[in-house]
Amino acid sequence: MQPMTEFDPAPLIPRNARILDSRRVTAKERHFRLALEAPLGHRPGQFVMLSLPGVGEAPISISCGPGDEREVELVIRACGSLTHALHQRQAGDVVGLRGPFGNGFDLQDFEQRDTVIVAGGLGLAPLRSLIEPLAARPRRYGHVTLISGCRTPADELYRDKLRAWAQLPHVDVIRLVNDTAHQPWDGEVGLVTAPIPRLDLEIPNTLAVLCGPPVMYKFVIMALAARGMQNEQIYVDLERRMRCGIGKCGHCQINQVYCCRSGPVFRFDEVATLPEALT
Repeated sequence: MQPMTEFDPAPLIPRNARILDSRRVTAKERHFRLALEAPLGHRPGQFVMLSLPGVGEAPISISCGPGDEREVELVIRACGSLTHALHQRQAGDVVGLRGPFGNGFDLQDFEQRDTVIVAGGLGLAPLRSLIEPLAARPRRYGHVTLISGCRTPADELYRDKLRAWAQLPHVDVIRLVNDTAHQPWDGEVGLVTAPIPRLDLEIPNTLAVLCGPPVMYKFVIMALAARGMQNEQIYVDLERRMRCGIGKCGHCQINQVYCCRSGPVFRFDEVATLPEALT
């Protein structure tokens, strides 16, 4: 009989995080910068559980690269009672934070490799945590091609960041919208799959990373496969229905896999045969 292990309640106890600033970035999203009592120590692609006492708790992707700073950046879309309440909070207010949780990107996998990053809509928020370290150390991580798409110009996240990354000699940025909606726009019009056939890629030495709405994955993966990219060269960030962060509630289950523990970052060959993975 196996001895019982002592339960560690620490992952369930929120720590205080103070809002340093909050600014609206689109009609639905706000960017938050939070001060922490200790460095978060996260990996790119991980998430935190953010809470307000008496209101609720929700998983929020980390939107900044890893570091030792006692700060974290998040982009929060107002889509429910908690997130609407968070949008009303001001600098100086305190929220609860648990984490970081989940399986993120291992930066060693990207060393001396080129990377194609495809972000759709809000998918740019979690992928920024990967873009920042890749863009900061080109000798270690190689060339980065970022394809960023959204519905209209008004929905674009991190416009200033996208333009700054585009100025780096080892980063190519392709910005797209589905429809200009009669708004000023200096990028391309079309789907995020459109640029893939024309990219100048050294396929054997290239990795791809995807995050966006579920409908995007199938078609982007098909476009990458048409260029000769294998499933094991593709990473998918599956932000879906996470609730507890520790694999106990079952809300994020993908067949037999818990997204909050084995993911949200998966190498595509790990989930390609799971019927529910991309739905």
